[in-house]
Amino acid sequence: MHLLFLSSLLPDGVATTGFEIANAAIISAYRRQGVRLTVAGFRRDSARPAEDGEIDLGTIVLENAAATARQKALWLFGALSSGRTVSAEKLARHSRSGLMRRLAEAGPVDGYVLNSVQMPIAYPFLATDKPAIFVAHNVEHRSAEENAANAADPLNRLLYGREARILRREETRICRQAAVIHTLSGDDRAGLGLAGDHRAVPLALSIGRDGKIADDGKRHQDVGLIGTWSWAPNRVGLDWFLEKVVPLLPAGVTVAIAGRMDGPPPQVPANVRFVGRVPDAQGFVRASRVVALATKGGTGVQLKTIETFEEGLPAVATRAALRGIDAVPENVRVADEPRAFADGIAELVAAERAGGALRLDGARFADRQRAALDAGITRGLAIFAAAAGTSSVTMLPDSARTPAPSEVAERISCS
Repeated sequence: MHLLFLSSLLPDGVATTGFEIANAAIISAYRRQGVRLTVAGFRRDSARPAEDGEIDLGTIVLENAAATARQKALWLFGALSSGRTVSAEKLARHSRSGLMRRLAEAGPVDGYVLNSVQMPIAYPFLATDKPAIFVAHNVEHRSAEENAANAADPLNRLLYGREARILRREETRICRQAAVIHTLSGDDRAGLGLAGDHRAVPLALSIGRDGKIADDGKRHQDVGLIGTWSWAPNRVGLDWFLEKVVPLLPAGVTVAIAGRMDGPPPQVPANVRFVGRVPDAQGFVRASRVVALATKGGTGVQLKTIETFEEGLPAVATRAALRGIDAVPENVRVADEPRAFADGIAELVAAERAGGALRLDGARFADRQRAALDAGITRGLAIFAAAAGTSSVTMLPDSARTPAPSEVAERISCS
């Protein structure tokens, strides 16, 4: 079976966002099942050139933080004129005939994998041109509704509200037209109106941890948080942590926050520091006594949660941070209220300072996640084959399968 994987971004060797890490895991899972996969998407200016099995749709600026004020205005006015979301407007660079000429470089394909909503919103015909598998990374309209509710000014509330209405309509359309819909958490099936729909198959995610990570014993902070704080759902959790949890921490507990942020960081007490984007995100979290997984909104799965668990690191997590996780490791405390969250941090920090063996071997968790991911992909392919009338997938022998993401390249997460 030959599938064309259509995404906003091509792989870039070293994945730096949760979206890219999830893509790498899903692409590898398809290839482990014997699927021939051609990947098509845009790339950043600084990204590596397209490789064999990839189709470069052109260079693009996707992150608002990297765009000029003029570019942001053009995206907004273009979206208002076209009726698209702003994120889809950024991708609408080709005519239908122009895009199809580029995609024809893949040769004959049995169908498309529509990776998230952006491409099928920018190019609506993609959802019907071939039988399609839709990978819903999030319930995007719910995230936009949360952004509207949390927006600080009326204009942003208006714009996010507009995005939410478009996303709800488009997600409904894409799900209706797809042969298979993969969500990254079971809850997202209901969020997309797919509860009980046999086409909706959740995917667990594994990012390729291979057992217990070597611990050099060096700790640079008691508590570490890492994320893309320019993304509104992540920022809600960070603000909650800073405003509600930090004042309840014991004196002397230090906090370091890594990751990209739009604008200057907020004012914080002396025990909290912002370190910006770090060259080695894995090294940053390993140098933390405890990882704070302070998610308070959004949908989909939290890649930083999976990374933390696959590395066996102690953590305090909200229930929202545990979406898509069936079994919580014993060195993780679950708390949704500020006092309980702060108490969990205090307990784990004190135990780690006292030399407690809080770091676990994450191999079992990683293996369970990877097996569940492969099972979900296999089930989706069987449904797709039946719907599309194509041949079933021939499983490759282990020696011929594509390696897991960790065997291909080291990557970091800031999402």
